[in-house]
Amino acid sequence: MFRILLAEDDSVMREYLTRALERSGYFVSAVDRGTAAIPLLENEPFDLLLTDIVMPEMDGIELAQRAGEIAPDIRVMFITGFAAVTLKAGKSVPNARILSKPFHLRELVMEVDRLFEAESIPTRN
Repeated sequence: MFRILLAEDDSVMREYLTRALERSGYFVSAVDRGTAAIPLLENEPFDLLLTDIVMPEMDGIELAQRAGEIAPDIRVMFITGFAAVTLKAGKSVPNARILSKPFHLRELVMEVDRLFEAESIPTRN
């Protein structure tokens, strides 16, 4: 089971995303700000950091950069409703995926599924 760390400051959105991802078979740890995500990254393995970009204390871009230092193999997906911030995120974390709000939950789950697609296909020897 793939493990996702979700950082989203909006409580309704955080709960909504967590439920959708858990229903799709992912293990989700959710926090309300970037600074709360750092201790989890330091102590638990995660396959994906799914983070809002605009958050108090530490924005998602800084969080993604710190996550890359702590866990170099972690994948990053940003969610945002701000077009200008999307450009900054793409430059700061070039390998990250970006999903712009508003989006349907199916879109989010499909994007997350695509990130893990290659690893979930069993290989034959």
